[in-house]
Amino acid sequence: MELPRWQLLAVSEELCEAELSALKFLSREQLPSRRLEGARSAHELFEALEERGVLGAGDMSFLRELLLRIGRLDLLAAPLGAGREQVERELRERARVPPYRYLLFQLSEDVTNDELMSFKLFLDGTLPRSKLTPETTMLDIFIEMEKKGLLGKDNLSMLKSLCEKVNISLWNRIEEGLNRFGQEEMLVTEEERGSTGGPERHLTLPVAPEFPGSHNYSSQLEAYKMTSRPCGVCLILNNHNFAKAREGVLEPKYLRDRNGTDVDAAALRSVFSKLHFRVEEYRDLTAEEIRKTVNIFRCEDHEDEDCFVCCILSHGKKGIIYGVDGQEVPIRELTTSFTVRNCHSLAGKPKVFFIQACQGDAFHKGVSIEADAGEQDASGAGDTRFQLDCIPAEADFLLGMATLQNYVSYRSPREGTWYIQALCQHLESRCPRGENVVSILTAVNREVSRKTGERNAEKQMPQPIFTLQKQLIFPVN
Repeated sequence: MELPRWQLLAVSEELCEAELSALKFLSREQLPSRRLEGARSAHELFEALEERGVLGAGDMSFLRELLLRIGRLDLLAAPLGAGREQVERELRERARVPPYRYLLFQLSEDVTNDELMSFKLFLDGTLPRSKLTPETTMLDIFIEMEKKGLLGKDNLSMLKSLCEKVNISLWNRIEEGLNRFGQEEMLVTEEERGSTGGPERHLTLPVAPEFPGSHNYSSQLEAYKMTSRPCGVCLILNNHNFAKAREGVLEPKYLRDRNGTDVDAAALRSVFSKLHFRVEEYRDLTAEEIRKTVNIFRCEDHEDEDCFVCCILSHGKKGIIYGVDGQEVPIRELTTSFTVRNCHSLAGKPKVFFIQACQGDAFHKGVSIEADAGEQDASGAGDTRFQLDCIPAEADFLLGMATLQNYVSYRSPREGTWYIQALCQHLESRCPRGENVVSILTAVNREVSRKTGERNAEKQMPQPIFTLQKQLIFPVN
């Protein structure tokens, strides 16, 4: 059977330079370094893999694995004519990309620009400066470390040391991944080997690990069904103009217009459209209009849909959001509208709420960053009991709060809010990998918590609350 070259050409034409670098990195066990470095295009890489016998005789399984690893599920469907479930089955039978290499690739995707710069600084003197230029990527660093014998599947000591200096959570993700892929022995560092005087121990990794995101992955936790098209409704309530509040209500007369909220709404529309949701956006609603809009969707028949998502962009305070008239709507009132009793067609299906609104009264008076709250300062710790009261005491709810109770959340008039922008970016990059939403929100927590305001070193910590019983994995294909 001849290799369908038109498919390889069609795939290669769709891949950018960064994706080519990722494919080459993931193929390092299949081709010698010189051959990989000589591949200047995806087509040349595929030809090299064909010559090596990795691709050929109609066997496209390795190519399908590579595309799944880098999140190009769109190319699996066309032109390769394969579905994600088929590729995951193939991976459970045989995966050619070692877990160690895939974890390094995931780490390279998670590293921020500032962290990458820190890695380069700590490696100055260990790697040649010519290999630590501004154009050097994290994958480039891993490759150079491997060439010098500083990194390997049984030699992670230096990587661990670097991660501890730069950001310990990066190493935690590696350890979690090793455990997920079936690591049987803990990593022993060079120092531990020297102190014990014992024999060198090596990591033992399985040849064909289960791919993250498959329904049989990790602890065999079942995933919610997400096969309907559309998958469900994504309702966006986007409040920008608070002139009515400033005119008619004494208490929230300080509520400014939420400049930058349209940037958030656009990002949400884009990502949830790609995730196969029917996006409905409503702008500048009063409190009563919010209630009426939510009631419309509560009364809809969701029988043929698998999920409901509601994104609320507004001002707020503890446990409530504001309508543009300055009137309050309790968050719990909105979430309770979709309990089994009030919306039977969503029974057993995930109900997801993302709330971009302050939950306290602190107000930052800087120019480039604004708060979605009022002027009084609140310095108390978050009230967990009150926050839990925001979601119903029944299964299948997820509430993603932009900030802890009593605290503000921050918004750039030009770039949108810290929380929604991080949320959309991580959904965009991680959903194609098959990551569940709770893990994605953890990554969002990490990114937002590490941001610092320009004027007074403002900080923000989001908080997800959930009663999910299964993995929630948003599909891409």
